[in-house]
Amino acid sequence: MILNPHYGHLIRILHWCTDQAMTAALEQMELTAAQGHIMGYLNHQTDPPCPRDIENAFHLSHPTVSGILSRLEQKGFIQLCTDPSDRRCKRIFILPKGQECHQKMHQCIQNHEERLVMNFTPDEQELFADLLQRAINNMGGGPCHSNTKEEPKK
Repeated sequence: MILNPHYGHLIRILHWCTDQAMTAALEQMELTAAQGHIMGYLNHQTDPPCPRDIENAFHLSHPTVSGILSRLEQKGFIQLCTDPSDRRCKRIFILPKGQECHQKMHQCIQNHEERLVMNFTPDEQELFADLLQRAINNMGGGPCHSNTKEEPKK
């Protein structure tokens, strides 16, 4: 007889644990989770993006992105500057405080990843990653899966 280990519940607990650890780290940097996600995105762009790029990448509304960027600018993480080639567009530039924040977040994520699998052998770590990816694929969330908004029901 196979016991039902309630995978969804265990995954939810694991997500909560990792989310709490990241929230605590972000609070020390005076960032919310949403601001942290945006800062991560900004730090991985080769050219300064505009707010519309963030709206598209995160499927967020214009007012939501405007609010997040405004608060990040007030806190000194970013600066919004008018694009000289298109005055309707503002480009987002990361300030030194934003770069420092990214370095701290990267180290925090690396520490959490190590902690997550600290009692696993290298083979178990590889198996764990493989099983997680297979479970994601089983649920329709493969590597090419896009987080699109649900269409309204008619």
